[in-house]
Amino acid sequence: MARCALRRQGQGKMDEILVLTTGGTFDKIYFDAKSRFEVGHSVVEDLLQQAVVKHPCRVVEVMRKDSLELDDADRALIRAVILAAPNKRVVITHGTDTMTDTGRALADITDKVIVLTGALSPARFAETDAMFNLGMAFAAVQTSAPGVYITMNGTVFDALKVVKDRSLNAFTATQEPVGRR
Repeated sequence: MARCALRRQGQGKMDEILVLTTGGTFDKIYFDAKSRFEVGHSVVEDLLQQAVVKHPCRVVEVMRKDSLELDDADRALIRAVILAAPNKRVVITHGTDTMTDTGRALADITDKVIVLTGALSPARFAETDAMFNLGMAFAAVQTSAPGVYITMNGTVFDALKVVKDRSLNAFTATQEPVGRR
């Protein structure tokens, strides 16, 4: 567990943003031309320090998995960590392929603001959307009403009304809630 910034006097854990890392493209490492990407240690703490984030937060690595490998037990673990934490604001870095599934699995947690975000290219790459998406998630978690959201592509989405359009490599809003798969 790492701290992003020291808590200011008068701020408690409920003011602190809990950042959960789960792996996904955000934390992938590329070894060489013959290797596949693998999920490495989380770079979220480094990104928050580079961005000079002053808001109190705590980073907790929950798992290191590609989101295509996540199952119901993994989603139950993410849920349990959120429910056990006193924090009212939670950011989750997550692989984009099944981020909407996890969002739907958390949707009935109504007393916290939960924002999932990810990256379409690894944070370790020079050209990545990771830093921007993480910044969006930090803004959204502080300004949104309790509920579950996804921040990608410069937009804050209701986690129940969004899909990943693989043909566009982007997230798009839907008019109606998307059911659990």
